[in-house]
Amino acid sequence: MKHDAILKPGENCWRIEHADRATFLIDGDAYFKAFRAAALRAKRSIFLLGWDIDSRVPLLTEDPDDHFPLRLGEFLNAIVSQRRRLHAHILTWNFSIIYAAERELLPNYKLGWRTHRRLHFSLDDHHPVWASHHQKVAVIDDQVAFVGGFDISKRRWDTPEHLPQDPRRIDPDGVAYGPFHDVQMMVDGAAASALGELSRERWNRATGQRISAPRLLYAEDAWPPDVAPDIEDVSIAIARTNPDYDGVPEVREVERLYIDSIAAARCYIYAENQYFTSTRIGDALVASLQQTSGPEIVLNLPKQSSGWLEQSTMDALRYRVMKRIIAADLHHRLRMFYPDESGLGDHCIGLHSKVFIVDDVLARVGSSNLSNRSMGLDTECDLALEANGDPRVSAAISRFRNTLLAEHLGTTVDKVDSALSAKGSLIAAIEYLQQSGRTLRALEATPPSSEIDELILDSNVIDPDGPIKTEWVAANLIPPEHRKPVGRRIATSLALLLFLLGLTAAWHWTPLRDWLDIEKLLVTVNVFKDNPIAPLVFILSYILGGLVALPVTVLIIVTLLTFDPVWGAIYAMTGALLSASLNFWIGYGLGRKTIRHFAGSYVNQLSHQLSKRGVLTMTAIRMLPVAPFSVVNVLAGASHIRFRDYIFGTFFGMMPGIIGLAILVERLGAAVQNPSPGTYAIFALVAATFAVSALLLRRWLLKRDETPRSANNLG
Repeated sequence: MKHDAILKPGENCWRIEHADRATFLIDGDAYFKAFRAAALRAKRSIFLLGWDIDSRVPLLTEDPDDHFPLRLGEFLNAIVSQRRRLHAHILTWNFSIIYAAERELLPNYKLGWRTHRRLHFSLDDHHPVWASHHQKVAVIDDQVAFVGGFDISKRRWDTPEHLPQDPRRIDPDGVAYGPFHDVQMMVDGAAASALGELSRERWNRATGQRISAPRLLYAEDAWPPDVAPDIEDVSIAIARTNPDYDGVPEVREVERLYIDSIAAARCYIYAENQYFTSTRIGDALVASLQQTSGPEIVLNLPKQSSGWLEQSTMDALRYRVMKRIIAADLHHRLRMFYPDESGLGDHCIGLHSKVFIVDDVLARVGSSNLSNRSMGLDTECDLALEANGDPRVSAAISRFRNTLLAEHLGTTVDKVDSALSAKGSLIAAIEYLQQSGRTLRALEATPPSSEIDELILDSNVIDPDGPIKTEWVAANLIPPEHRKPVGRRIATSLALLLFLLGLTAAWHWTPLRDWLDIEKLLVTVNVFKDNPIAPLVFILSYILGGLVALPVTVLIIVTLLTFDPVWGAIYAMTGALLSASLNFWIGYGLGRKTIRHFAGSYVNQLSHQLSKRGVLTMTAIRMLPVAPFSVVNVLAGASHIRFRDYIFGTFFGMMPGIIGLAILVERLGAAVQNPSPGTYAIFALVAATFAVSALLLRRWLLKRDETPRSANNLG
């Protein structure tokens, strides 16, 4: 059946560019290997854009023959270090606080400060309120590019087998995770060059730095030799979403292409997507289903989102769209499925792909979810190829769709081909091939509870389709008592920041730094330890030390060495609590947003923890060295945990450590003053007891804090 052209540059896509080769990379094992192989061939430029990027992720599951490191950060640092003209640029979203538990701690440090100067890392916060940088793009020398649903991040790797238990599916924290499905597309030629241009523009908007296109001294093919192309000599369209923000005009090519593709479909629409909440996409599907003769529509969606929050919001919104299209299915051309494996029990395969296929004429892979925010709020990038009557392209599109179906149904591509030919119906072929083990199961439209439904009356709050005006946020979400004049808040924040930065600079770059030496501290304090004001001086040192991030453990040890164990512990606890209180109120005054820009992911990770259980969580954070003492204090204030919970948690969390150190220091003093096998044995026993107790306490706290995690997430 003849189709009019769907792709239209300037309307539903940015541009259409030629690719000598293109291929579909299904699941993480294929993508990670291909990216690594292409990056190994880089001469001048590597760009990596993502919603989340984790430097600790291994790109292979076994040691390679090339002797380059397995983990992403170490791998990129190694190849950049060895090639003097090569620069790597990594850009990831400066994420919302609610995703802190899923993110790598201190990415600025691990991918920026610790790496080679030609490995550039930046967090992208150049977007409207509640928006995210969601493009998932990798470009090598403007010769090879990858676009799709994949971030090179934790819990993304898997094989098409999606085994219920696979010992290779272990995240960087050592935690096993469930099966995960996603798709990436790889292209070369002018299409890759255009994606390099897109990446450089995004970097410029995020950082203000302009980067020139790479100039290669001689041509060398960056395409991985072990990856066979699915199609050669093909045109590739690039569709984007860009919100209206900071002088950059709105772009809604992603949405327009979805709507135009649905309208153009004649026989089949097959879609895989993490979310299904878009009102306009729902409208387009309703219009298609209401036609007397139209395409079959098969939606492959996750069984449910991960975590109570997403299930209570995105799944509730999904139900509303599902209910509408089910009601419009008067001619029984709609089916909704989810991928399943009987060995998973109550768990499910994490479906994260963003695939949309129309008949045998158009295939699309990208970052965009079928959600409102992907249409107009987040930055997105999709690739599409259209047959336009070319039988080679039609065959490649058909093969791609059937390969996906074969994977989900636990069968072969040949059997899918045969079932489609015999049945003449995509729905009938799928239902014929369904089985008891690995298969696609019918997805029921399960309504949310009435309480949840009432809470999310306005979907624009949960899943907005465009930038939210500041005035709306102030009017609807900020209590009147917190609406202070902007000028006053900025002036206060700047004054506090300048004060802290000045103290810190003086501490680190003047002779004051010598005070960090414990031996010098001991010599100084011994001069006046018997002075009546000595305790006051020590307590004040905690307050001043907290302002310049002097390690509190150093102060505690010096205090315990100076005074007797009981009074030393009392002075140490008093000083630590006063220092913690001052920094807490500084953090409260600066506010979460100001702190976030200076502290990176610390504020997200700790605020996520601090918001959970008050005193107990604060106690655990004090016992577990998740961040320096002063950092925790300032971020606690920025997180707005109740001061009462904060101070009690600080007391209970620090008390075991101070008491343990007091005993340890006392025994050390005894061993030094009375050196004998007996005193050394007692000291060794106390030290071992202290170390084992600390280790057991840490393990117990970590175990209590563990929560079940799913492979699914918002990215």
